[in-house]
Amino acid sequence: MTELHEVQPEEGVEQYLQSRHDVAESTLDNHQYRLGYFIEWANQNGLNSLDEVDGYNLQQYKNWRINETECNLVTIEQHLHTLRVFLRWAESSDLVREGTADNVVIPNVSSQDKARDVAISSERANEIINYLVEYQWARTAHLVFHLLWHCGMRRSGLRALDVDDWHPDEQYLEIRNRPDSGTRLKLGDEGERNVSVTDERLADALDTYLEGRRPEITDDHGREPLLASNQGRYHYQSLTKICYKVTRPCWYGAECPHDREPDECEATEYSNYSSCPSSVSAHPLRRSSITHHLSEDIPTKICSERMSVSPQTLDLHYDARSKEEKRQNREKHLRDL
Repeated sequence: MTELHEVQPEEGVEQYLQSRHDVAESTLDNHQYRLGYFIEWANQNGLNSLDEVDGYNLQQYKNWRINETECNLVTIEQHLHTLRVFLRWAESSDLVREGTADNVVIPNVSSQDKARDVAISSERANEIINYLVEYQWARTAHLVFHLLWHCGMRRSGLRALDVDDWHPDEQYLEIRNRPDSGTRLKLGDEGERNVSVTDERLADALDTYLEGRRPEITDDHGREPLLASNQGRYHYQSLTKICYKVTRPCWYGAECPHDREPDECEATEYSNYSSCPSSVSAHPLRRSSITHHLSEDIPTKICSERMSVSPQTLDLHYDARSKEEKRQNREKHLRDL
């Protein structure tokens, strides 16, 4: 049996990237980004050498990517494919045991999943916001949903915000990548941007929250998270839980479309909000927000910059307008020709 070299995951990934002279720079950048999550997980879990990787580790990593970071099934498929390619290289370089790459179980993603229809209409989103404004003014649930809808941001961007990132006079938010202190953006430094808050209700709610409702607390890195609990910065899962909670029709006073009795429905329990068929998480909310912006004739370039997504990716994965809706939007710009 060949003796394996003891190499740290970060060093192994670096050697792998240097060996890939056969791919385009954009592909190399994608592999570096995707494998960065594997390195992060390895560091968090004390995996000091690649020769320790086994099937159980790989399942733990997969579960972590699904539950602890901002990730959907399509992204999981892409990242695990890249991890499998990396591990095959590691096998050939005597860094992991032969057959390790085969332990990467990649989910099957249908073309329908990749198309990803809109999960929530603008009418329903506004109904939820109106309810939050009236009954949950400037509380965490209000800010989480309103910010995600109005800004179309990812959970990683929302979670990364600090108190000083809100500029009340100019009414904009700074979204910054700070991986060394616990808040890495999905696109790293490329995801940094300033986002205008043009909804006066949301801007006022942010001011009210910071003036007296936000807990006086810092996170483990000495930073002041904008959205904070008494334990510190909100976790990804907590933000998702809030989205599931407030998008249940019974929560914001709408009639249940599923003919359920609230007193008997399991989705009214804290641990089961996601079991409501009408509830949605942060990612579909972001997708729906982007579609709404496009439907309101916001140019693709502005949406791309505001939501930190390339025009190509926006069109392929986020723009859920039908062909007829797109034609109608284009027609508005052509009437004066």
